[in-house]
Amino acid sequence: MTRQRKTQSAIAIASALVVVGGVVVWTSTRKADASTQPPAAAPAIRVTTVKAGDESVPVYLTGVGTVQANASVTVKVRVDGQLQKVGFQEGQDVKAGQMLAQIDPSPFQAQLGQVQAAKAKDQAQLDNARRDLARYSDLIKQDATTQQTLDTQKALVAQLEAAVKNDDAQIQYAQVQLGYTTIVSPLSGRTGARLVDPGNIVHATDTTGLVVINQIDPIAATFTLPEDALQQVNKALQGGKSLKVVAYARTGGEALAQGTLSLVNNQIDTTTGTVSLKGTFPNPQHALWPGQYINVNLVLGNRDHAVTLPAAAVQRGVNGTYVYTVNGSNAAQTQPVKVALIQDGKAIIDDGVHAGDRVVIDGQYKLKPGAVVAETEKQAAASH
Repeated sequence: MTRQRKTQSAIAIASALVVVGGVVVWTSTRKADASTQPPAAAPAIRVTTVKAGDESVPVYLTGVGTVQANASVTVKVRVDGQLQKVGFQEGQDVKAGQMLAQIDPSPFQAQLGQVQAAKAKDQAQLDNARRDLARYSDLIKQDATTQQTLDTQKALVAQLEAAVKNDDAQIQYAQVQLGYTTIVSPLSGRTGARLVDPGNIVHATDTTGLVVINQIDPIAATFTLPEDALQQVNKALQGGKSLKVVAYARTGGEALAQGTLSLVNNQIDTTTGTVSLKGTFPNPQHALWPGQYINVNLVLGNRDHAVTLPAAAVQRGVNGTYVYTVNGSNAAQTQPVKVALIQDGKAIIDDGVHAGDRVVIDGQYKLKPGAVVAETEKQAAASH
């Protein structure tokens, strides 16, 4: 009985070893098969790309400016008197030569009459003296008068001629003073608040004046640029070129007016490191107003056939700026680029990318050189 049990145990152990061996062989075979299969390919990375453009791009500098009147005049009286009437409304547009105010002219008319009467008196005396001179000249030929009498008469004529000339000057002065009683606008522009009411006595020494007139069509705007930009501006002005200036609203970016550069200041402000410039703008619709803050673009010229990309495509690394380009196999590669400038969300590329190159503009953070990319669904739909 004992022997039979031993035989059965041996058979059970042998069977177990066979099963374990089979399992080991099956596991080894599965591992060997798995090691011979190629690894699964990495999924394509979703990105958005765009083709580099070829276009003409305006090159400009941007500054912050303040609108000011192209000319501003405080209208003052030049003679003393009572202000009789005012010929303008506050805030009215006036033309050059338009009557603005009238001072009581009667004292000046009387003064003019006095000097005119004095001239008439002196002129009559001169005429008589000239006739006497003519008679003395005839008598001296007949030796009927003395040379002294003739010389004295000549002196009297000269004296009276001088008196008449003085009277003419007095008349002219009186006419000028009388003309000052009518005050006219020295320029076309917009009046401000009336500073003196009719009925008041005004004086030539008054400092406030009657009204301030601002010329707002055309109108001007002063703005500043960094001193480093001065050489670009001077280079663009060579050959007598006229540079375009565009005024924009501080909020919203709406273009308000387009004009020309009229002044580059003759010195740099050493406290701020900036140079002041002025642009002059036609302003028939009064889109610009004195005291208004604006953004100003000074257009230096156009760059023809410029290679352009959305600014979002340009990345910055330890070695400078670069972009991700995509080749025909949809593999992404880093490409160093030289950026000339970035404006209006657009980068102008001097070197590294050519027009028509496919460049990644979104999804760069997931990329590395050699990665396979695929267009996002939005971009793919747009490309169709």
